[in-house]
Amino acid sequence: MKIGIVGNYGNDNNGDEAILFSIILQLERTFNISREDISVFSNNPGQTSARYGVRSYPLYYKSNNIYRTFYHTFQKNKKRVARLDLLIIGGGGILMDFYRREAHLYGSYAMMAKLSKVPFIIYGCGAGPINTVIGRFLIRRMCRHASNVSVRDPESKKLLNDIGVKKEIHVIGDPALALYQPREEYNESPKEVAVSCVPMYNKNYWPYGDVDKYEEYVSGMARNLDRLIEKEDVNITFFPTKYPQDVCVTKDIQEKMRHRKRTKIIDENLQPQKLLEFESRFDTIIGTRLHSLIVATCSATPIVGIAYHPKVANFMKLIGVEDRCLTIGDIQEDEMALARTFSHLRKNWKDIVHDTKSIAQKVCEEATNKGRELLMKAVEENGKSIRD
Repeated sequence: MKIGIVGNYGNDNNGDEAILFSIILQLERTFNISREDISVFSNNPGQTSARYGVRSYPLYYKSNNIYRTFYHTFQKNKKRVARLDLLIIGGGGILMDFYRREAHLYGSYAMMAKLSKVPFIIYGCGAGPINTVIGRFLIRRMCRHASNVSVRDPESKKLLNDIGVKKEIHVIGDPALALYQPREEYNESPKEVAVSCVPMYNKNYWPYGDVDKYEEYVSGMARNLDRLIEKEDVNITFFPTKYPQDVCVTKDIQEKMRHRKRTKIIDENLQPQKLLEFESRFDTIIGTRLHSLIVATCSATPIVGIAYHPKVANFMKLIGVEDRCLTIGDIQEDEMALARTFSHLRKNWKDIVHDTKSIAQKVCEEATNKGRELLMKAVEENGKSIRD
């Protein structure tokens, strides 16, 4: 059996890499498949192939506009898709048109598979924002022709329903939750805190740069972390999941802090397994990056979320800890927001640890089992197309 995976991989975003690593492990466990029979369409094929031992091809062939890029990508990769027995489109936040390329790009892979009579599934994705007419059309079309469609949270399901998707949509959680490796030891009280930050509004990362908004964001984070150190006597370690962009924003935040000597920055590209081990060494993860929170949950480490995007709030709600989720507005308007949330966590530490263990086991096992069922269902329903 030959299986392809397409998504936002090979970008040194270790949240997305955690998804890819998890999907590869799921395929090995579910189908007893060799990694040589797995093909990944990646932004960095050499890196992806070397890192995971799979075959890898360019995700897209860039041209001077989105339509020529689509055309060249379609021409180059259709023959590769045609050799597959199953194509997995997912996971991550790829059902959107925020960056004006996702719907076209991933829609083209759905079209390649359909024209080649290769079954494909949409697997554990996040949906939104979807604001353009062409974006809605392409995503509806992808879902209509998929063998099955699954998303990571109920809000993504609702959005797909709202744009007119008629196919049954399964909510399975994020594929990275299958990396469940719970920690065994916890300290008596939270002292060591790791923090992930997104370079919001930074012109070198965000779709539209805004110097003033970036300054407000960085200053709000610096004030909140200073007050957290003062009130709760914690040490802060900044870490990236998107490298090196996250390192740059944490340096800007650290520079504005009065208590910067109580902080340090991990300037390293933490790949999925190393990221999981790293986060499990801390008492609490304060995550702006979604997958810093998901990976923490895989290790059963207590979390506090900062929702720069609805997907963060959606995840916190999904696992039942929305009371520990702040917004960017909270951070900018109230320098005590983090300290208050953390104070509640500290006062209820034993209960928080107990609940975190239970939540992690439940959501990780559900994501693993539901994902496996949908993978097997896609193969079984298209049995005549699957070559052993």
